[in-house]
Amino acid sequence: MKFVVSILLIALLSFVSGLFLPWWCMALAAALVSLLLPQKPGMAFLSGFIALFLLWGALAWTIDSANGSILSQRIALILPLGGSSVLLILITALVGALVAGMAALAGSCLKRTV
Repeated sequence: MKFVVSILLIALLSFVSGLFLPWWCMALAAALVSLLLPQKPGMAFLSGFIALFLLWGALAWTIDSANGSILSQRIALILPLGGSSVLLILITALVGALVAGMAALAGSCLKRTV
């Protein structure tokens, strides 16, 4: 149950902080949730990873579908992705997920040491 609550809290706090603060504040949200809800480090990493993978993937897909994939296809042509907007969305979600997962892991380890 803690795992699901942690995923939902990280996603919610990251979304709200993303409206008003820089993109990296989602890492602070993941670390804060991991400090407040004690979990094993592996589970904390996984909850941060899943929360931001789903959040950033959904946000990127929503933005991409709103403009007909025009911008994402052009960016995917600049990067070595062969023009695949789906692959670009997955990479975007993966970057956010890794940052949040590491932040949640750091928060969990900090909770264990204190």
